[in-house]
Amino acid sequence: MDRLPVLAAELVRLKVDVIVTGGSSDIRAAKEATSTIPIVMLAGAGDAVASGFVASLPRPSGNITGVSTLRPELSGKRLEILKETIPKLSRVAFIASSGNDDFSQELKEIEMAARAFGLTVQHLDIKSGTDIDIAFQAANKGRAGAVLFRVAGPYAAARRPQIAEFAVKNGLPVIYESAEYVESSGLMSYGVSTTDVARRAATYVDKILKGAKPAELPVEQPTKFELLINLKAAKRIGLTIPPTVLARADRIIR
Repeated sequence: MDRLPVLAAELVRLKVDVIVTGGSSDIRAAKEATSTIPIVMLAGAGDAVASGFVASLPRPSGNITGVSTLRPELSGKRLEILKETIPKLSRVAFIASSGNDDFSQELKEIEMAARAFGLTVQHLDIKSGTDIDIAFQAANKGRAGAVLFRVAGPYAAARRPQIAEFAVKNGLPVIYESAEYVESSGLMSYGVSTTDVARRAATYVDKILKGAKPAELPVEQPTKFELLINLKAAKRIGLTIPPTVLARADRIIR
């Protein structure tokens, strides 16, 4: 992650026509590297306005536009799904990195939702890849009934199968942000359809290459969300997914 500013600066030196960014850290690195090259947000910025990336969603006003993915707001929905899956759930471990740009806002959303569902939330901070296994052990020792996993960055993405194994080893049901974790043997995920967001981001690139200005292209918010459930993973930890939750799933891995 600490290489992002250098990589962004390299793109600016190459005089690319458009920079497409992923998460909030990517957007910030690109923003600090250039105020003239158009930047298209692909799947970042839980709150693009609060993060200082755009002046407003209808009128971005600068060189950044694209899709803002509502990340913090979705955490409450993930807690709701966990509670419906495990009705007796009372304690949830929130495994996340406090270094993420939208962490503070997301933690507030989670704590507010947790109060509504009568849940206690334990935050376990992640600073590096080696912290992830330790965090799952701590969640188990802390008697968490489930885990909300929201760790961005390459050290998590590169360890998806291992993370699924950490969950099994500690007997913990986990809900993730992206479908890739479920496809790598994780239990369940709820979030924005990354395929849909990517298609929509591509339309921004197309318009910009045809002469449109980022400042004049309103930032969109996602409209398509997906719930994925892996029944193989559920079986490994002895969890029965209620029919009501299965009925809501967009895709089930059997």
